Amino acid sequence: MAGLNVSLSFFFVTFALCEAARRASKALLPVGAYEGFAREAVGAAQLGACCLEMRTLVVLGPWAGGFGPDLLLTLLFLLFLAHGATLDGASANPAVSLQEFLMAEASLPGTLLKLAAQGLGMQAASTLTRLCWAWELSDLHLLQSLMAQSCSSTLRTSVPHGALVEAACAFCFHLILLQLRHSSPAHRVPAVALLVTVTAYAAGPSTSAFFNPALAASVTFGCSGHTLLEYVQVYWLGPLAGMVLAVLLHQGRLPHLFQRNLLYSQKNKYRAPRVKPAPASRDT
Repeated sequence: MAGLNVSLSFFFVTFALCEAARRASKALLPVGAYEGFAREAVGAAQLGACCLEMRTLVVLGPWAGGFGPDLLLTLLFLLFLAHGATLDGASANPAVSLQEFLMAEASLPGTLLKLAAQGLGMQAASTLTRLCWAWELSDLHLLQSLMAQSCSSTLRTSVPHGALVEAACAFCFHLILLQLRHSSPAHRVPAVALLVTVTAYAAGPSTSAFFNPALAASVTFGCSGHTLLEYVQVYWLGPLAGMVLAVLLHQGRLPHLFQRNLLYSQKNKYRAPRVKPAPASRDT
């Protein structure tokens, strides 16, 4: 259990440091700079660091620490509850930022700035987490530090099947986001956390169920087993295809690209009343 305690401490310190960074940047930066860049960068760093540590528990925990799937899935659910409560509106997911662009809720420069912030945050998380592993605070971190240079791929199926799995996960995720985007956080956050947990359980053995291009690039693109092009097909094109399909199904169109509804016919809400023809007058 010592390894689990170290990992729980890692999660706590990560959330605390990222929350401090959020509050500091919110106080020091203009609103546009905070919401468009700093918030996304900090959120991506928080998500990336926690997912890297969680991957250590998933890969090494069952045989090095005796952790069962029930413990790991419960921990994953609690982590995403905490992410939903602390990210302060950041998505930390390029596919979500592109969804906002397709929904005509964000401009192209603002979307590109968010994508850059998410990539920077994920890279910072990867660097700092591996530095923490090098301190070897637990047996799990010692093993992970030794394995970091020759990590194994998270893609454990064929490339077409992996792309289909990631697309299906992203489709469900984005469709739920679209359905719940106007609901209160008290309902939206647990629903998203539960969905992430279920998809991780169902698709984890095949692709690890990232459906987040920046997170996948940070965790697995440097691992051996597949080429960069194969990783791009599975972890970038798959989630983006699923996101586009979710927007298309929910809206019937891609609002930023098409004004006309492509799937659903729009009936006029207000119908003109029918006027009965006046009876023809008879000549007397």
